[in-house]
Amino acid sequence: MRFRCKHLAVVACGLSLLSGCSGPRHIVVGSKNFTEQLVLAEIVAQQVERRLHQTVIRRFDLAGSMLAHQALLAKEIDLYPEYTGTAFTAILKHEPLSDPTEVLDRVRAEYATKGLKWCDPLGFDDSFAMIVRGVDARAGHLVTLSDAERRPDPWSLGVGYEFLTRADGYRALMTTYPHLRWAGAPKTMDLGLLYRALDQGQVTMGAANSTDGLLSILDVKVLQDDRKAFPPYQASIVVRYDSLRQHPGLDAALVELSGKISADTMRRLNYEVTGEHRPLHDVAADFLRAE
Repeated sequence: MRFRCKHLAVVACGLSLLSGCSGPRHIVVGSKNFTEQLVLAEIVAQQVERRLHQTVIRRFDLAGSMLAHQALLAKEIDLYPEYTGTAFTAILKHEPLSDPTEVLDRVRAEYATKGLKWCDPLGFDDSFAMIVRGVDARAGHLVTLSDAERRPDPWSLGVGYEFLTRADGYRALMTTYPHLRWAGAPKTMDLGLLYRALDQGQVTMGAANSTDGLLSILDVKVLQDDRKAFPPYQASIVVRYDSLRQHPGLDAALVELSGKISADTMRRLNYEVTGEHRPLHDVAADFLRAE
């Protein structure tokens, strides 16, 4: 009888493990497949590990927003970094809006209906950024894109491939700043070549991203989008509500990161990985120690 009871207990325990009833599983942090996402996800993973004192599983390099979102809904990951503008347009399929508060509120409300919490923003916006050489900005007293409209000489524009085709890219720029003058059609190029083309005078304005690592070291000026052509892309952490319930302390650990990463900080962290080739783990650990 004792043997039979022990045997039944082992079977019951095995079934419990298979059904996921044996307690909370490891937290799984995801990311998309570009440097900034990897940096943010590693920061989140280390933050959770040091606050909850448990191992975090990393599932990085998910190929794109929709795949990461589907992995979240399918409970393959518990959380990952995302951007308000991406969620609003690419995932929720809305037309772009320029008001960051409205976009954040609507994303939060619609994600909540899917069992997902949109945390307070991390502190920076990764939107398109129109850049010019620092020497040109100083000579022409250029601070904003409206200032660039008043420049007597036409600009030569360098862009990545997506900027020309996305509704929130070139079309949004020209709708909002119709008096920008161009010396010919935009030159499309790999984003990795954009800064070199600008430095060598092959183009005089470029469509970059506001947290590019090279912005932290080069003498370039990001022109303020004073009329809000580009929608907001505030970075935040998206997490499943059931994961928060299963892991006490997870919510508090994530809250500690809100508002802690400025655009300047994100540029520096990105450059440490791509420009200085520092290990991702070390970059994230140094950031958390400093905070």
